[in-house]
Amino acid sequence: MVYRSFIIPLMLTFLLFMSGCHRPATGPAETASSDPSSFANYAAVSVTHLDLDLTVAFPRKTLSGVATLTIENKTGTDRLVLDTRGLTIHSITLGNQGTEAAYTLGEAVPVFGRMLTVYLTPETKRVSIQYTTSPDAPGLQWVTPAQTAGGKEPYLYSQSQFILARSWVPCQDTPAVRMTYTATIRTQPRYLALMSARNPQQKNSSGIYHFEMPRPIPSYLLALAVGNIAFEPIDQRTGIYAEPEVVKQAAWEFANAGKMVAAAEQLYGPYLWGRYDMLVLPPSFPFGGMENPRLTFVTPTILAGDRSLVSLIAHELAHSWSGNLVTNATWNDFWLNEGFTTYFERRITEALRGRQYAEMLSKLTYQELMTEVKKIGPDNRDTALKLDLGGRDPEEVYSDIPYDKGYFFLRMLEEHFGRETWDHFLREYFRKFQFTSVTTEQFEEYLTRNLLHNDQQLKDRLHVHEWLYEPGLPENLPQVESSELARVDAAIRSFLDSGEASKIDTTGWTTHHYLYFLRQLPDTLSRDQARSLDQTFRFTESGNAPILSAWLTLAIASGYTNAYPRLRDFLSTVGRIYLIEPLYEQLAKSPEGLDMATNIYKQVRPRYHSMTRNAIERVLKKAREG
Repeated sequence: MVYRSFIIPLMLTFLLFMSGCHRPATGPAETASSDPSSFANYAAVSVTHLDLDLTVAFPRKTLSGVATLTIENKTGTDRLVLDTRGLTIHSITLGNQGTEAAYTLGEAVPVFGRMLTVYLTPETKRVSIQYTTSPDAPGLQWVTPAQTAGGKEPYLYSQSQFILARSWVPCQDTPAVRMTYTATIRTQPRYLALMSARNPQQKNSSGIYHFEMPRPIPSYLLALAVGNIAFEPIDQRTGIYAEPEVVKQAAWEFANAGKMVAAAEQLYGPYLWGRYDMLVLPPSFPFGGMENPRLTFVTPTILAGDRSLVSLIAHELAHSWSGNLVTNATWNDFWLNEGFTTYFERRITEALRGRQYAEMLSKLTYQELMTEVKKIGPDNRDTALKLDLGGRDPEEVYSDIPYDKGYFFLRMLEEHFGRETWDHFLREYFRKFQFTSVTTEQFEEYLTRNLLHNDQQLKDRLHVHEWLYEPGLPENLPQVESSELARVDAAIRSFLDSGEASKIDTTGWTTHHYLYFLRQLPDTLSRDQARSLDQTFRFTESGNAPILSAWLTLAIASGYTNAYPRLRDFLSTVGRIYLIEPLYEQLAKSPEGLDMATNIYKQVRPRYHSMTRNAIERVLKKAREG
């Protein structure tokens, strides 16, 4: 709850400052915030600018320093409510004169952290908080030298989405609040520091780096990386940051990034963030990519050596419009970020690789959607586009539904209205709402007025309400056909009939053909059939991470133990949830596999990001209880 407004006597102010007051442990949904994942009272007072001055301490695994918040007090409230998690607050001051502030720090609520209430004066425009992060802050990953490509220096990177920014910066940790920011990061001279801001391209002798993000962004797009990092330009406005051992390979892999930016601009308007650079992180990164403005964070698992996995870059680039430019107001509206981005990604891919290639990816998306709905349950409310998180962790509800169902909703609208009309609508949508955060209801209203022209009968025929708010899949779900994958279907039938993998014609196959092939094979495959596949295609030796993950999943199902040493190695070195969660799930289907998964996880847990740990622990817990 939020305290009622009152005047704090001088003695109480002193006591509050010295010792802090505690409040009952309640979830964010019980505060005045309209975001169920945040304590912040942003409707009353909001942060408009953040200035950070932080020192990186690798030995202690902490950041320490000062966060200065510029605020807009819209209602004249006497308190600013912030989100924190695991932060040690040393002092808080108000204004440029540094007047000591009274504040209260609530009791810790699992996942959501502690509500920090700072008491304001009518004149307060700035609040400065001196603090230190916890060594186990879930939004920071401290990578050991052994886990890096170079093997000699440690590495730090952040992951603020969904609600982890509060674990390294005291803030209003909700996508509803947008702020500009500046920062000073102090580290050792042998490291380069980077942020989701204007970045240096080489190390300096002081180890002190200054950053500016002049565009307003939500807290989940705050990003930091520090390590032995080099830069390689691609063209005038795109480039690659990575460890020196990886940077050349990555620059070759992403050589078409500039063409992607140009293709995206042709579709939906100018790129408004200046540069578009990418940072290839160590393998423990839990996602394929993270769309931090000006600096997309990327997993090294897409460095396939043949540019076959760079559609992920198209996805992260598309977020520069859908997500970064126009943002979901709460995590209940997550599909507004990811459904739009998946659609936009497919359009960029089509522009660069052609319709057939894009339709192959759409067919894979269709399959993944069917699999996810079956897994969650078609009547489960979490298969609706508009979610109802309540007091739940957004991470716990994370699935492919916002991406894939959202994509097909937008594709349905495109197919109904035609591309010319649909593209005009999207361009206007991005222009209208740029640098703001919107809800599903706001989007529905805009859609109804500007595309459906308030035609309720048409809206009903298109099942708009069902798409947005109901579980499962509407009857007007678009169907996808792919001539490329039809070839793979024929190869699967031939192999299952003959059992001879050597007769499969894979001429012209890409990573996506192989993924479809492996995912469509039955999990009742015999060990002999698995052995034939491995001898022909050497899947166990593959350096292509998605193919290897799909193969290892199949190998577990078929009892092909020859692949198990590689399985252990893969689970020990890769932290991308998308690639390793299916392996743990497949192992957990049998008692002996569950024992194996549990033992592997105990050994490799310290190497995983907190989000990866949470995902795997949910899998193992469900298997034990089931």
